[in-house]
Amino acid sequence: MQAVQILINALVLGCLYACIAIGFSLVWGVLNVINLIHGSFIVLGAYLAFGLYHALLLSPWYAVVIAAPLFFVFGYLLQRLLLNRVITAPVLVTLTLTFGLDLILNNAMIYFFTADYRKLILSPPLGSVSLFHVVVPVDRLIATVSALALTGLLYLLLRRSRIGRAIVAVRLDRDAAVLMGVDVKQVYAIAFGLGAALAGCAGVLMALIFPISPLTSSAYLGKAFVVCVLGGLGSVSGALAGGVLLALVEGIGATFVGPSLATTLSFVLLIVFLIARPQGLVGRKGFE
Repeated sequence: MQAVQILINALVLGCLYACIAIGFSLVWGVLNVINLIHGSFIVLGAYLAFGLYHALLLSPWYAVVIAAPLFFVFGYLLQRLLLNRVITAPVLVTLTLTFGLDLILNNAMIYFFTADYRKLILSPPLGSVSLFHVVVPVDRLIATVSALALTGLLYLLLRRSRIGRAIVAVRLDRDAAVLMGVDVKQVYAIAFGLGAALAGCAGVLMALIFPISPLTSSAYLGKAFVVCVLGGLGSVSGALAGGVLLALVEGIGATFVGPSLATTLSFVLLIVFLIARPQGLVGRKGFE
Protein backbone atom coordinates (compact mmCIF):
# COMPACT_ATOMS: atom_id res chain seq x y z
CA MET A 1 0.00 0.00 0.00
CA GLN A 2 2.93 2.30 0.69
CA ALA A 3 4.14 1.75 -2.87
CA VAL A 4 0.74 2.82 -4.23
CA GLN A 5 0.78 5.96 -2.06
CA ILE A 6 4.28 6.85 -3.34
CA LEU A 7 3.15 6.30 -6.93
CA ILE A 8 0.03 8.50 -6.52
CA ASN A 9 2.07 11.23 -4.86
CA ALA A 10 4.59 11.03 -7.71
CA LEU A 11 1.86 11.38 -10.33
CA VAL A 12 0.35 14.38 -8.53
CA LEU A 13 3.66 16.15 -7.91
CA GLY A 14 5.05 15.12 -11.30
CA CYS A 15 2.29 16.98 -13.15
CA LEU A 16 3.18 20.11 -11.18
CA TYR A 17 6.87 19.62 -11.98
CA ALA A 18 5.95 19.31 -15.65
CA CYS A 19 4.06 22.62 -15.44
CA ILE A 20 7.16 24.19 -13.86
CA ALA A 21 9.46 22.85 -16.55
CA ILE A 22 7.45 23.20 -19.76
CA GLY A 23 7.88 26.98 -20.00
CA PHE A 24 11.60 26.67 -19.28
CA SER A 25 11.88 23.96 -21.94
CA LEU A 26 9.97 26.06 -24.49
CA VAL A 27 12.28 29.06 -24.09
CA TRP A 28 15.40 26.91 -24.11
CA GLY A 29 14.28 24.93 -27.14
CA VAL A 30 13.03 27.84 -29.28
CA LEU A 31 15.33 30.72 -28.31
CA ASN A 32 18.35 28.64 -27.25
CA VAL A 33 18.33 30.68 -24.04
CA ILE A 34 18.81 29.09 -20.62
CA ASN A 35 16.37 31.32 -18.77
CA LEU A 36 17.75 31.69 -15.24
CA ILE A 37 14.94 34.08 -14.27
CA HIS A 38 12.39 31.25 -14.62
CA GLY A 39 12.52 30.29 -10.93
CA SER A 40 11.85 33.89 -9.83
CA PHE A 41 8.87 34.02 -12.20
CA ILE A 42 7.44 30.99 -10.39
CA VAL A 43 7.93 32.58 -6.96
CA LEU A 44 6.40 35.84 -8.17
CA GLY A 45 3.36 33.88 -9.37
CA ALA A 46 3.07 32.32 -5.91
CA TYR A 47 3.15 35.78 -4.30
CA LEU A 48 0.46 36.94 -6.73
CA ALA A 49 -1.80 34.09 -5.60
CA PHE A 50 -1.01 34.83 -1.95
CA GLY A 51 -1.77 38.54 -2.34
CA LEU A 52 -4.98 38.07 -4.31
CA TYR A 53 -6.31 35.56 -1.79
CA HIS A 54 -5.60 37.72 1.26
CA ALA A 55 -6.64 41.00 -0.36
CA LEU A 56 -9.68 39.89 -2.39
CA LEU A 57 -10.33 36.33 -1.14
CA LEU A 58 -9.74 35.20 -4.73
CA SER A 59 -9.08 31.46 -4.93
CA PRO A 60 -5.79 30.41 -6.58
CA TRP A 61 -7.51 28.66 -9.50
CA TYR A 62 -9.08 32.00 -10.40
CA ALA A 63 -5.73 33.70 -9.88
CA VAL A 64 -4.35 31.54 -12.70
CA VAL A 65 -6.62 33.40 -15.13
CA ILE A 66 -5.10 36.69 -13.96
CA ALA A 67 -1.51 35.45 -13.81
CA ALA A 68 -1.42 34.09 -17.37
CA PRO A 69 -1.93 37.38 -19.28
CA LEU A 70 0.07 39.44 -16.77
CA PHE A 71 3.15 37.24 -16.99
CA PHE A 72 2.78 36.84 -20.75
CA VAL A 73 2.93 40.62 -21.25
CA PHE A 74 5.83 40.90 -18.79
CA GLY A 75 7.80 38.15 -20.56
CA TYR A 76 6.96 39.47 -24.01
CA LEU A 77 8.20 42.98 -23.20
CA LEU A 78 11.28 41.63 -21.43
CA GLN A 79 12.29 39.67 -24.50
CA ARG A 80 11.52 42.43 -27.02
CA LEU A 81 13.24 45.19 -25.06
CA LEU A 82 16.24 43.38 -23.56
CA LEU A 83 16.86 39.77 -24.58
CA ASN A 84 16.21 40.41 -28.26
CA ARG A 85 19.24 42.70 -28.36
CA VAL A 86 21.60 39.81 -27.54
CA ILE A 87 19.60 36.85 -28.90
CA THR A 88 22.23 36.03 -31.55
CA ALA A 89 25.13 36.39 -29.11
CA PRO A 90 26.89 33.35 -27.61
CA VAL A 91 24.96 31.42 -24.96
CA LEU A 92 27.20 32.80 -22.21
CA VAL A 93 25.96 36.33 -22.95
CA THR A 94 22.25 35.46 -22.67
CA LEU A 95 23.03 33.30 -19.63
CA THR A 96 24.70 36.26 -17.93
CA LEU A 97 21.83 38.60 -18.85
CA THR A 98 19.13 36.31 -17.46
CA PHE A 99 21.29 35.73 -14.37
CA GLY A 100 21.47 39.49 -13.81
CA LEU A 101 17.73 39.89 -14.36
CA ASP A 102 17.11 37.09 -11.89
CA LEU A 103 19.25 38.84 -9.26
CA ILE A 104 17.28 42.07 -9.76
CA LEU A 105 13.85 40.40 -9.55
CA ASN A 106 14.81 38.12 -6.66
CA ASN A 107 16.29 40.93 -4.57
CA ALA A 108 13.27 43.10 -5.36
CA MET A 109 11.01 40.36 -3.96
CA ILE A 110 13.19 40.09 -0.85
CA TYR A 111 12.96 43.87 -0.40
CA PHE A 112 9.18 44.07 -0.79
CA PHE A 113 8.11 40.70 0.69
CA THR A 114 11.13 39.83 2.92
CA ALA A 115 12.74 36.39 2.86
CA ASP A 116 10.33 34.95 5.45
CA TYR A 117 8.46 31.82 4.40
CA ARG A 118 4.70 32.22 4.03
CA LYS A 119 1.98 29.66 3.40
CA LEU A 120 -1.24 30.08 1.49
CA ILE A 121 -3.84 28.43 3.72
CA LEU A 122 -7.35 28.19 2.34
CA SER A 123 -10.25 28.83 4.69
CA PRO A 124 -12.14 26.63 5.03
CA PRO A 125 -9.65 23.87 4.14
CA LEU A 126 -10.59 21.58 1.28
CA GLY A 127 -9.71 18.38 3.13
CA SER A 128 -8.62 15.18 1.42
CA VAL A 129 -9.99 12.16 -0.39
CA SER A 130 -9.21 8.57 0.52
CA LEU A 131 -9.55 5.50 -1.68
CA PHE A 132 -8.28 2.08 -0.55
CA HIS A 133 -6.18 3.77 2.17
CA VAL A 134 -4.52 6.09 -0.36
CA VAL A 135 -4.94 9.69 0.79
CA VAL A 136 -4.61 12.71 -1.51
CA PRO A 137 -5.34 16.31 -0.41
CA VAL A 138 -8.04 17.96 -2.51
CA ASP A 139 -5.96 21.09 -3.09
CA ARG A 140 -3.22 18.94 -4.65
CA LEU A 141 -5.76 17.24 -6.89
CA ILE A 142 -7.07 20.62 -8.08
CA ALA A 143 -3.52 21.86 -8.66
CA THR A 144 -2.70 18.69 -10.60
CA VAL A 145 -5.76 18.97 -12.84
CA SER A 146 -4.97 22.65 -13.45
CA ALA A 147 -1.35 21.82 -14.30
CA LEU A 148 -2.46 19.14 -16.76
CA ALA A 149 -4.94 21.57 -18.30
CA LEU A 150 -2.22 24.22 -18.79
CA THR A 151 0.13 21.65 -20.30
CA GLY A 152 -2.62 20.41 -22.61
CA LEU A 153 -3.47 23.96 -23.71
CA LEU A 154 0.16 24.57 -24.62
CA TYR A 155 0.23 21.32 -26.60
CA LEU A 156 -2.90 22.32 -28.52
CA LEU A 157 -1.52 25.80 -29.12
CA LEU A 158 1.69 24.41 -30.60
CA ARG A 159 -0.10 21.82 -32.75
CA ARG A 160 -3.29 23.54 -33.89
CA SER A 161 -2.70 27.31 -34.03
CA ARG A 162 -0.87 29.38 -36.62
CA ILE A 163 1.50 30.94 -34.09
CA GLY A 164 2.10 27.51 -32.56
CA ARG A 165 3.16 26.10 -35.91
CA ALA A 166 5.43 29.12 -36.37
CA ILE A 167 7.04 28.43 -32.98
CA VAL A 168 7.61 24.78 -33.92
CA ALA A 169 9.03 25.84 -37.29
CA VAL A 170 11.53 28.19 -35.66
CA ARG A 171 12.36 25.45 -33.16
CA LEU A 172 13.12 22.97 -35.95
CA ASP A 173 14.93 25.23 -38.42
CA ARG A 174 15.21 28.99 -37.89
CA ASP A 175 16.67 29.73 -41.33
CA ALA A 176 13.98 27.77 -43.16
CA ALA A 177 11.31 29.54 -41.10
CA VAL A 178 12.73 32.92 -42.16
CA LEU A 179 12.59 31.87 -45.81
CA MET A 180 8.94 30.93 -45.34
CA GLY A 181 8.15 34.45 -44.12
CA VAL A 182 8.01 33.81 -40.36
CA ASP A 183 8.77 36.87 -38.22
CA VAL A 184 11.37 35.23 -35.99
CA LYS A 185 11.71 38.16 -33.57
CA GLN A 186 7.97 38.11 -32.97
CA VAL A 187 8.01 34.35 -32.47
CA TYR A 188 10.87 34.65 -29.98
CA ALA A 189 8.95 37.26 -27.97
CA ILE A 190 5.75 35.21 -27.97
CA ALA A 191 7.61 32.04 -26.96
CA PHE A 192 9.31 33.85 -24.08
CA GLY A 193 5.96 35.35 -23.06
CA LEU A 194 4.38 31.90 -23.04
CA GLY A 195 7.26 30.58 -20.95
CA ALA A 196 6.78 33.41 -18.44
CA ALA A 197 3.00 32.86 -18.37
CA LEU A 198 3.42 29.15 -17.66
CA ALA A 199 5.95 29.92 -14.93
CA GLY A 200 3.59 32.41 -13.28
CA CYS A 201 0.68 29.96 -13.44
CA ALA A 202 2.88 27.19 -12.03
CA GLY A 203 3.78 29.49 -9.14
CA VAL A 204 0.08 30.06 -8.40
CA LEU A 205 -0.47 26.30 -8.25
CA MET A 206 2.66 25.61 -6.20
CA ALA A 207 1.49 28.19 -3.63
CA LEU A 208 -1.27 25.73 -2.71
CA ILE A 209 1.30 23.14 -1.64
CA PHE A 210 4.67 24.64 -0.73
CA PRO A 211 5.74 27.63 1.41
CA ILE A 212 6.47 30.85 -0.48
CA SER A 213 9.78 32.71 -0.27
CA PRO A 214 12.20 34.31 -2.76
CA LEU A 215 14.77 31.84 -1.45
CA THR A 216 12.96 28.96 -3.18
CA SER A 217 13.50 30.32 -6.70
CA SER A 218 16.77 28.43 -7.18
CA ALA A 219 15.11 25.16 -6.14
CA TYR A 220 12.35 25.62 -8.73
CA LEU A 221 14.91 26.50 -11.39
CA GLY A 222 16.90 23.38 -10.54
CA LYS A 223 13.82 21.17 -10.82
CA ALA A 224 12.92 22.72 -14.19
CA PHE A 225 16.42 22.01 -15.47
CA VAL A 226 16.39 18.40 -14.23
CA VAL A 227 12.95 17.72 -15.73
CA CYS A 228 14.07 19.11 -19.11
CA VAL A 229 17.12 16.84 -19.16
CA LEU A 230 15.19 13.76 -18.02
CA GLY A 231 12.25 14.19 -20.38
CA GLY A 232 13.86 15.76 -23.42
CA LEU A 233 14.19 19.38 -24.44
CA GLY A 234 11.29 21.15 -26.16
CA SER A 235 8.78 18.33 -25.71
CA VAL A 236 5.45 18.59 -23.86
CA SER A 237 5.24 14.82 -23.39
CA GLY A 238 8.89 14.84 -22.33
CA ALA A 239 8.15 17.40 -19.61
CA LEU A 240 5.35 15.19 -18.27
CA ALA A 241 7.53 12.08 -18.35
CA GLY A 242 10.47 13.88 -16.77
CA GLY A 243 8.30 15.47 -14.09
CA VAL A 244 6.75 12.17 -13.02
CA LEU A 245 10.16 10.43 -13.03
CA LEU A 246 11.71 13.19 -10.89
CA ALA A 247 8.80 13.13 -8.43
CA LEU A 248 8.97 9.32 -8.24
CA VAL A 249 12.71 9.36 -7.51
CA GLU A 250 12.24 12.04 -4.86
CA GLY A 251 9.35 10.12 -3.29
CA ILE A 252 11.27 6.84 -3.13
CA GLY A 253 14.36 8.66 -1.88
CA ALA A 254 12.45 10.50 0.85
CA THR A 255 10.87 7.22 2.01
CA PHE A 256 13.91 4.96 2.05
CA VAL A 257 16.98 7.21 2.47
CA GLY A 258 15.46 10.33 4.02
CA PRO A 259 14.18 13.69 2.72
CA SER A 260 17.62 15.30 3.04
CA LEU A 261 19.06 12.96 0.38
CA ALA A 262 16.07 12.93 -1.99
CA THR A 263 17.31 15.96 -3.93
CA THR A 264 20.78 14.43 -4.11
CA LEU A 265 19.31 11.32 -5.75
CA SER A 266 17.55 13.44 -8.36
CA PHE A 267 20.82 15.08 -9.37
CA VAL A 268 22.56 11.71 -9.44
CA LEU A 269 19.85 10.61 -11.87
CA LEU A 270 20.51 13.78 -13.87
CA ILE A 271 24.19 12.86 -14.23
CA VAL A 272 23.29 9.31 -15.26
CA PHE A 273 20.98 10.61 -17.99
CA LEU A 274 23.56 13.11 -19.23
CA ILE A 275 26.00 10.24 -19.67
CA ALA A 276 23.74 7.43 -20.86
CA ARG A 277 20.85 9.21 -22.59
CA PRO A 278 21.50 12.95 -23.05
CA GLN A 279 18.46 13.34 -25.35
CA GLY A 280 16.11 12.42 -22.47
CA LEU A 281 13.26 9.92 -22.30
CA VAL A 282 11.37 11.03 -25.42
CA GLY A 283 13.93 13.27 -27.10
CA ARG A 284 15.79 12.44 -30.27
CA LYS A 285 19.54 12.28 -30.43
CA GLY A 286 21.08 15.19 -32.29
CA PHE A 287 17.78 17.09 -32.41
CA GLU A 288 18.48 20.79 -31.87
